Amino acid sequence: MSILVTGGTGFIGSHTAVEMIEAGTKVLIVDNFSNSKPAVLDRIFRITGVKPEFVLCDLCDYDALEIVFANHPDIEGCIHFAGLKAVGESVQKPVEYYRNNLVSTMNLCQFLAKYGAKKLVFSSSATVYGKPASVPIREDFPLSCTNPYGETKLVIEYLLRDLVVADPEWSIVVLRYFNPIGAHKSGLMGEDPKGIPNNLLPYVSKVANGKLPYLHVFGNDYHTHDGTGVRDYIHVVDLARAHLDAIRYARERSGIDYINLGTGCGYSVLDIVHAYENATGKKVPYRIEARRPGDIDECYADPSKALRVLGWKAERNLEDMCRDSDHWQSLNPDGYPEKEEA
Repeated sequence: MSILVTGGTGFIGSHTAVEMIEAGTKVLIVDNFSNSKPAVLDRIFRITGVKPEFVLCDLCDYDALEIVFANHPDIEGCIHFAGLKAVGESVQKPVEYYRNNLVSTMNLCQFLAKYGAKKLVFSSSATVYGKPASVPIREDFPLSCTNPYGETKLVIEYLLRDLVVADPEWSIVVLRYFNPIGAHKSGLMGEDPKGIPNNLLPYVSKVANGKLPYLHVFGNDYHTHDGTGVRDYIHVVDLARAHLDAIRYARERSGIDYINLGTGCGYSVLDIVHAYENATGKKVPYRIEARRPGDIDECYADPSKALRVLGWKAERNLEDMCRDSDHWQSLNPDGYPEKEEA
């Protein structure tokens, strides 16, 4: 039996594929390379010694997706990463985000049901909590969103909830990520954003390695210990490992459950800067600028349910995250190549 991994050449998907392969799980990766490169497949092979089966497919293409399922009758379940994910871009292109993220998920669920593979782990986000009234954030907090990207995650959560009501045979685990950073310790895999990074640590890495002149720090008057915004950062390999536990959990039960994935520790922007400098010995120049609309003071998880239900907790610390990110950036200053050299 195999696990379908949609978006499996992306940042989190690729690290999860590595962890699954190393745990002896057979994976089938489906991706359209809209935000990744084929070279990732070669890197997975170099790390694990196993070249995962791969199909180039856009999940919004109903007929193409059916061919994937028809040709792979051993699919047992799915980890669903695929989707557009840039918050700023979603504000500019809401129709594209709703169409891609919702249609792809609806198509996927139809074929998982048709082919009897009703086990699904869904890649959701802490954005579904909107602006929380307090921290740490628990899974039973009210849900709301401030951008189209987050809204698509929330609508999909509602869709999956309704799916279980309609068909109790489904077993669905919704994982709400906080802020994944870091890279594989080998330096062969990491985050490779297109253009100027939207996320903090890839930006810090590029500044530290001379690819960008300085870090923009948006606001230093938040109600936090140093005035900069506080978030929950989690190593991508810890996050990847949680998906193995989630698949196991999905095999043991039916219904739907929601689980936060974070460390439970909040780090400010300047904490990240200082940790990166301490871990690498490299300077990260920065400039304080005006706040961005919609940014909040603090956002970090209560991860106790993940430990209780999955037996999972984050093991890597902030120094590990910074060191591994820098290793990746140093070895791959321009990200993944378009094609690996022979």
